[in-house]
Amino acid sequence: MKPFEYRAVHSVEEAVSVLAEYGSDARILAGGTDLLIELRKQNVKTPKVVIDISFIKELRGIESPNGTVMLQSLTTHSEIVNSKVVQQYASLLTGAASVIGSPQIRNKGTVGGNIMNAATCADTVPPLIALGAKITLKSKTNSRQIDLSDLFIKPYQTKAKPEEILTEIQFPKLSSNVKSSFIKLGRRNALSISRLSVAAILTQDKNGKITDARIVPGAALPVWRRVTEAEILLIGKKPSKELFTAAGQKVSEVMISHTGRRWSTEYKEPVIATLVRRALEMCVGDLKDLKDLKDLKD
Repeated sequence: MKPFEYRAVHSVEEAVSVLAEYGSDARILAGGTDLLIELRKQNVKTPKVVIDISFIKELRGIESPNGTVMLQSLTTHSEIVNSKVVQQYASLLTGAASVIGSPQIRNKGTVGGNIMNAATCADTVPPLIALGAKITLKSKTNSRQIDLSDLFIKPYQTKAKPEEILTEIQFPKLSSNVKSSFIKLGRRNALSISRLSVAAILTQDKNGKITDARIVPGAALPVWRRVTEAEILLIGKKPSKELFTAAGQKVSEVMISHTGRRWSTEYKEPVIATLVRRALEMCVGDLKDLKDLKDLKD
């Protein structure tokens, strides 16, 4: 690891001041679970300064004001898992955070870091996009809020400016009649990086017909987004295995239309379709058809 300057800051104002000074020559250290590994790589540009924001108390915590859930960017994955607010109003996010890495990683890794690292395997991003999350980016001279789905350019690259810091994530609470799920497939049952994942949200009327659907796959598309092409297949219909299978197949088709066919497509094409079907079945509580995920692993 090449030498760099280390700056520990204790407020957002101090952090954005240092960012304004160094710009693209600075890197942010939050939990450090991704950055410290990256800095050890030989082909990575060493920053002039690493800004440690982990001491900023105002960037920690979970609140629920005015029908929304607000996550401060330094909220850890363990804090999300243990939050009664998140459990009640965004259970799919609880599920995603609970399967990230090990207990040690969940205790240190932050939701803000998971977002800004922009790795395709990031587990919290699909649920947050499905929830309609917005994020706040702050610089020394400006503060702006954007949809999380608009943040990403490509893997490991976002639209955040070099002098900006992510301060909070906010999304509407899910009402009690809305059901959600998150499903993840990795190479092993624990300490696993997502090979593919799916976040799903379904709303049904009193007759059982689907009135709203949101499907966001992870590690499948160049950038995360809702697959509206599959969602519209569900609206106005009652849940069934055939319907959910069709939605899964549509997601698979959309994936291939964006990525083309390559060496991994033979594996991913049927797997993402199956994961979508299972995620939707989990939303309606029909688990009798679910098999262990081990049958999808190579």
